Amino acid sequence: MTPPQTVPTAPLTVATVQATPTPGDVAGNAVTAADLVRRAGDQGARVAVLPELFLCAYHPPSLAADPVGTDVAADPAGEVADPRLDPLRAAAREAGVTALVGAAARHPDGRRTIAALVVDRTGAVRVGYDKQQLWGDERDLFSAGDRGATLLVDDWRLGLGICYDGCFPEHGRAAALDGAHGYLCPSGYLAGSEHRRDLYYAARALDNTMFVVFANAVGGVDPWRFNGGAAIYDPQGRVLARGADDDTEVLVATLDPAALAATRAAHSMLADRLPNQGGTRVSMSG
Repeated sequence: MTPPQTVPTAPLTVATVQATPTPGDVAGNAVTAADLVRRAGDQGARVAVLPELFLCAYHPPSLAADPVGTDVAADPAGEVADPRLDPLRAAAREAGVTALVGAAARHPDGRRTIAALVVDRTGAVRVGYDKQQLWGDERDLFSAGDRGATLLVDDWRLGLGICYDGCFPEHGRAAALDGAHGYLCPSGYLAGSEHRRDLYYAARALDNTMFVVFANAVGGVDPWRFNGGAAIYDPQGRVLARGADDDTEVLVATLDPAALAATRAAHSMLADRLPNQGGTRVSMSG
């Protein structure tokens, strides 16, 4: 399967965020998220990506102790009507920013997922994507998503992933095969994982010759202390913007269609990939 090789007609300015949410405080974290989205809009961003589980905080003890209190509920169409998110709705609408923010989502069928909520420029909120690759003890609290997702902003196609999804080359490749120009990854990387944090998402960019926007939590208390380093990568895996390992930051970069087209012309892995990687493998003695 050769992915469609379309190129957007105009640049898109995006923001990636690193910040510290308060465990269990959806209402307070929504106010913080609203401020971060406004900051992104003030810098010209049209899309802002916030960390994994930002609205409840990535803090398993709190998530296990009060699952209903930290969830946001979605209706059968995926819409989220939780009034705690009203400040975030208002910020997205006023700033003209589409925000992607992590949440624990409770679905009508009872499933609980690690979700990326899409808050669009009208202020509508829906579950955009449920994390497919659950990490470690996440499996005790959440169900895995069963589908990929692509966010359409203007004429940009932006594949969605969450943290551990981005550690699997197949996940980013599935987005690219759906025609993605970029890959948005709200994440939660713990202190001590800096090498992997900085390698995986640059690799996904180069693997698939697409932009990658990586958001991360920062701060907290051991063993749930996060390491920042939010970043935006170009289609060759080069850093366009990167945060420090601590402190809140809103980092902005402009995704250039000309850079995307030039990279894909020079590095044609998506077009050249073999459908079966060479057929039957041969084993031999050495």
